[in-house]
Order: sequence, then C-alpha cells, then structure tokens
Amino acid sequence: MSTQWIQVYSAANNLEAHSLKGMLESACIAVRLTGESLGSAVGELPANAVEVGLWVEPECIAQAGRLLQDYEQAEYRDWICTQCNETNEGQFEICWQCGCEKP
Repeated sequence: MSTQWIQVYSAANNLEAHSLKGMLESACIAVRLTGESLGSAVGELPANAVEVGLWVEPECIAQAGRLLQDYEQAEYRDWICTQCNETNEGQFEICWQCGCEKP
C-alpha cells in the first residue's frame, strides 16, 4: 500500500531545503524533496519553478507545520562571544573569531 505524501513547504533553494529536511528528520519526521535538480535551470525558468518542495506523510503534517513555522518566525539577534567579546551574527552557533559556542 503506498503512502500519500503532502507538500508542507517550498524552499527557496537546495541549501534551505536540505537544512529544513535535516531539522525535520531530527524530529523523526520522514521527508521527501522534489525539484532539487531544477537549480541548474536558474535564469531559464521562473523563480518559483526552481523552488524545492518538502513533502511529509499526512500524520506528520501538524508537527512539521509547527517546526517550519518556528523556523520562519525565528529572530536571529547578534550575540557577543563570552570568550573573546567578538560580535557574531545571530544565525551563527559558534564564534567566527575563536570558535566558542553561542551562549
């Protein structure tokens, strides 16, 4: 019996798609991607045609939706390293200067 998968997100590119796939899989949600190979056609296709779709099984839609919503609403605030006092952009988890982890 085949399982029907449902698209829950359209990532802007392969990098975002694989990052989100990893995030969902770490929450034990199986993910399929579609449209990965279209990235090479950038410039020849409309921008939305090269988006990468993330698909999950129906029973995982609610959980995936919550995680993806959190991802979209995340605010990345700059932070100061406790080791070297360097200012780092919010999306980074380690200090670019000394390698210390974000507090």
